[in-house]
Amino acid sequence: MSSAVPISQTMTEDAAVLTAVVDAVRDAGRRLLARYSTDARPVDRADLRAAIDENERSSVDDLRIALAAARPDAGWVTEEMETAVLPPGEWWAVDAVEGNVNHVHGLPEWCVGATLLRDNLPVLTAVYQPVGNVVHSATRGGGAFADGRRLRVSAKSDLGVAIATTGQAEAGQSDTYRRIGDSITTMLGSALLVRATVPSTFPMLLVAAGHADLFWQYRPTLPAAAAGALLVAEAGGIVTDLAGEPWRPGSIDVIASAPALHAAALAALSTVD
Repeated sequence: MSSAVPISQTMTEDAAVLTAVVDAVRDAGRRLLARYSTDARPVDRADLRAAIDENERSSVDDLRIALAAARPDAGWVTEEMETAVLPPGEWWAVDAVEGNVNHVHGLPEWCVGATLLRDNLPVLTAVYQPVGNVVHSATRGGGAFADGRRLRVSAKSDLGVAIATTGQAEAGQSDTYRRIGDSITTMLGSALLVRATVPSTFPMLLVAAGHADLFWQYRPTLPAAAAGALLVAEAGGIVTDLAGEPWRPGSIDVIASAPALHAAALAALSTVD
C-alpha cells in the first residue's frame, strides 16, 4: 500500500496553513502601518538605511515565529539561498517588508509576503497590502484570490495592446542593469505601454488580476518571484524563465504573462543579449 499523502488531503492541509499565514502577514503589516507616514522623507543614505532596518526589525521576528508555528518543519530561506535551487522539503520564502524603500518614502506600494515552497514548487502564498487593506492569496490547485474575489489573467492576444512591466534588479548588477535598459527599449517597440517599478510583487499581482498583461525581470528576488509565480499561475497565466522553461527557485530571470501573449513576449525579449 502506498504511503503517499493523497493530493486532496495535502490541499486541505495547505488551505488550513494558509489561514495562519494570512493572519501572520496581516499582523506584520499592521505593525508596519503604525510606522508608516505619507510625510516620510529620508534625507540621506544613513537616514534611509536606519528607517529600512527599523522596519525590518519591527516585522520579521514575530512573523518568523508565527510561520514556524504554522509549519514547524519548514526551513527559512536566507538571502544566500535566494539564487539557488533549494534543498528538498518545505521552505518559507518571506519578505517581511516588500517595497521597504517605498514605505520609508511615504509611498503606498509596500506589502508583507510569505510563500511556502515544497520541493522547489510554491504551494501557498499570502501577500498583504496594508495601504488599502487587501490580502492576495493562492494555493496550488486552489486558485488565486484578492479578499475572496477570484483572480483571472488578461484575455489579450495582441502584444501591441499589452501593458508590460519590469522591475529593477538588486543593486550592484551592472550587466543586469544594461539588460534591463535594453529590454525596456525592446518592449517599447512591441507593447502598448511599458512600466518599470519596485517592488516586483505589485506588477505580478496586477498580472494575476488582469490589470496588466505581462511582467519580466532579470535577477528576481525569490520571495517576490515565488509569490507572484503562484498567484499568476493560479489565475490562469504562464510563468517561465526567459528561455521558456518553467520558473523555479534558482532561475536567473522570470516572465509571467497572459497565456496568449507569452510566446510573443518571449520572442521579443530573446533579442536582448
